[in-house]
Amino acid sequence: MDKNENKKNMPDFKNPQQPKRNKWRWVYYVILFGALGYFLFYSPGKDKAMNKELSYTQFTAYVENDAIKSISVNTNCKVEATVQPASYVVVFGTRESGEKAKGLLQTQVPSVEEFAKWITEQNTARQEKGLSAIDVTYTDSHNIWYLLLVNVAPFLLLILFFMWMGRGAAGMAGGIFGVGKAKAQLFDKDKKDKVTFKDVAGLEGAKEEVQEIVSFLKNPKKYTVLGGKIPKGALLVGPPGTGKTLLAKAVAGEADVPFFSMSGSDFVEMFVGVGASRVRDLFRQAKEKAPSIIFIDEIDAVGRARGKSMMTGGNDERESTLNQLLTEMDGFDTNSGVIILAATNRADVLDSALLRAGRFDRQIHVELPDLKERQEIFNVHLKPLKIDKTVDVNFLSKQTPGFSGADIANVCNEAALIAARNEHKKVGKQDFMDAVDRIIGGLERKTKIMTAEEKKSIAFHEAGHATVSWLLRWGNPLVKVTIVPRGMALGAAWYLPEERQLTNKEHLLDEMCSLLGGRAAEQVFLEQTSTGALNDLERATKQAYAMVAYYGMSDQLKDICFYDSTGRSEYSLQKPYSEKTAEAIDKETQNLINEQMQRAKDILMQNKEGHNALAQLLIEKEVITSDDVERILGPRPWKSRGDEIMEANGGSDHTDKNDNENTNNNEENSATDSPDSNNDAIGATITTITD
Repeated sequence: MDKNENKKNMPDFKNPQQPKRNKWRWVYYVILFGALGYFLFYSPGKDKAMNKELSYTQFTAYVENDAIKSISVNTNCKVEATVQPASYVVVFGTRESGEKAKGLLQTQVPSVEEFAKWITEQNTARQEKGLSAIDVTYTDSHNIWYLLLVNVAPFLLLILFFMWMGRGAAGMAGGIFGVGKAKAQLFDKDKKDKVTFKDVAGLEGAKEEVQEIVSFLKNPKKYTVLGGKIPKGALLVGPPGTGKTLLAKAVAGEADVPFFSMSGSDFVEMFVGVGASRVRDLFRQAKEKAPSIIFIDEIDAVGRARGKSMMTGGNDERESTLNQLLTEMDGFDTNSGVIILAATNRADVLDSALLRAGRFDRQIHVELPDLKERQEIFNVHLKPLKIDKTVDVNFLSKQTPGFSGADIANVCNEAALIAARNEHKKVGKQDFMDAVDRIIGGLERKTKIMTAEEKKSIAFHEAGHATVSWLLRWGNPLVKVTIVPRGMALGAAWYLPEERQLTNKEHLLDEMCSLLGGRAAEQVFLEQTSTGALNDLERATKQAYAMVAYYGMSDQLKDICFYDSTGRSEYSLQKPYSEKTAEAIDKETQNLINEQMQRAKDILMQNKEGHNALAQLLIEKEVITSDDVERILGPRPWKSRGDEIMEANGGSDHTDKNDNENTNNNEENSATDSPDSNNDAIGATITTITD
């Protein structure tokens, strides 16, 4: 690869928008602190310890003994004199060296006029003796600049110092006068790298609804001519990573109107009333630039249901902020021309007044992408990568059911990192499989050491999962089985979960039986139980409880549901059923577990040889695929749901070559799966044996 080309493809870690720091700014700090220290710890009066304070009589003795070289007199009658070197003075009959007075001699004279007359007489007498006159200067002690420098400068430096110390905190809080101002970011419509609807793959239904908002802002007459009104607000609801914020960015990039973006947590601060003030300021700014759009991300931080908690303080502040938000969205003074967009993954905890028509007229559900949408998302994230011909978008989308758009982006990035780590020139199919393996199962623990007995126990456990699930009609298609420690798991059976629209009782029972296959194998073949089945038992128990208490699939409690769809069951004072019913639920749950455990044991006993062969192969190879299972147990007689759908659509299992075109290297991906596609597939459901 050309070095220039490699350098071109390197990511730019520098932020061009970040202001450059002055490399000489440390000099300013040194000068500031030096000046501050000088005025705080030094003044002319500080040198008094180095000067000698004399009485007026002593001072006149110095002058009369010719020990003074020069004199300075100020208007405050303060006299300072410089001593002649190697001079001696007789004071009160005692002879002493003038050099004992280091620096200056200081005294206070009764009057400047009298001292001036006296020193003139002394200079006249000195000249008669042939001596040089003493140099005398008169200064004004009331110099305004000197007084300002000595008395005001220290306080000014202190003020500047504290302003500099508080600049960081003031910047974060917007300053003491800006604490109630909204910290919304105004989107720059002329930004070069802005996101548009073309950058949003999948989400066709959600895109159609938000595009209508943009269309109204660009051409309102199209809707108002028939008397229609655009919704005042739209709430984007969906799991994390599905693209809610990305849709909002696309709206900002497409709409030719001001776009204000703010997080729900930005409204509430430690000061009382700040949240409500910021709400008012945000809508004031939006109304001034109407028509405009306000986007509030993670609105559940401020929009939680009111009156459901006994807490006060911060909870009251949040509720007052919510009340102000409700008023601004649809109160007495309606904000015409302002459209509200918000996003959350916790719509169940939002206040009902916030969700009513007139505020958020629409709830746009942004769900996890299906097979076709995952293909589109992969095509977007594969564009910047250099991939080889083994990579098939159709194959990758099949192996990632339940993945969100953020998960798919992470898979593509991890695959590129793995390829670079292995010094591959291009990202291949196996790199993507390793990336999915890494994301779902965790990092492979190569340093984990197991004894032969532990390895055998894990192999029999995982072979039990593989055998039971392979021989059940509604079990998820097996992908591979491994006893290589990864993440928190010592071993795992990987499945490709069926994306069903409806799930019946037979589906749930088969899945539960597959989950219990590992524990059943331990009891049947090893005559022991281990802690490795913790994850399996937890999932099987929850599924059995859901079948009894939620889905009405119990023999004793038919067609009864105790599920609370509001999501606020924590506020209920009591259970919605009696203690007798609770005992019945527990009993029915236990019966389901016992029945499926016995069913799993029966399947394993009927296929003892096949199970043991799988376990032995696992011990030898550590990883086996669906081909190995099919060779030992035989082919499954049932088709997967995905195969049935493909057959119903004409049997085409290929991806359009145009969808797989890589814009980086202008190469086409393979239009068909590789022969070992099913062997390397990685599913989103794992049955593990944990530490």
